[in-house]
Amino acid sequence: MIELRDISLRLGAFEISGLNWSVPTGAYSVLMGQTGAGKTTLLEIICGLRRPATGSVLIHDRDVTQSAPGERQVGYVPQDLALFPTMTVRQHLEFALRLRRWTKERQIQRVNELAEWLKIGPLLERNVLNLSGGEAQRVALGRAISFYPEVVLLDEPLSALDEASRARLQTLLKELQRKTQTTFLHVTHSGDEARALADRIFVMENGRVRDEA
Repeated sequence: MIELRDISLRLGAFEISGLNWSVPTGAYSVLMGQTGAGKTTLLEIICGLRRPATGSVLIHDRDVTQSAPGERQVGYVPQDLALFPTMTVRQHLEFALRLRRWTKERQIQRVNELAEWLKIGPLLERNVLNLSGGEAQRVALGRAISFYPEVVLLDEPLSALDEASRARLQTLLKELQRKTQTTFLHVTHSGDEARALADRIFVMENGRVRDEA
């Protein structure tokens, strides 16, 4: 479970004040809301890229409020993907594993497993600048789930894709979540996307989060 307790934060005119919210364990949850509602800010608070002014962040009952992003066991796919332009697909999939000092043998095994799941085996030695939008999304997803995180955060992962690529990746996301039983939190403004993917839908507006009516 992801749990936010009494979270407060002000960014210019935007404010979150005393937010309490929990995301269920092992489910595919979707957070909806208009542009500027604060959805990305919440993801950044959960993964540790932004510190709240007050409050606590708990992941599976573990307080991670003061923990660095790499210590939180959270995989994150930002909206811009944040792929490294000088690296190959294989290097991206190895990235988090190297940081965690996995053996080379374990790295190879995990990269091959991810490549099969994500159907990117033929792309492993390709530079990420030479990928299509859908291929790049798969690589970013693979990097995020490579180290078996407890939570996966996805910020508008389908928004920049054409309809065919969006449908394929939507199916893949749901399959991966079911296979791993990992807690997924997916941000979107698309109601159709949310209903196709979600076990649970939340809506953010005016600095608050509520269940979809």
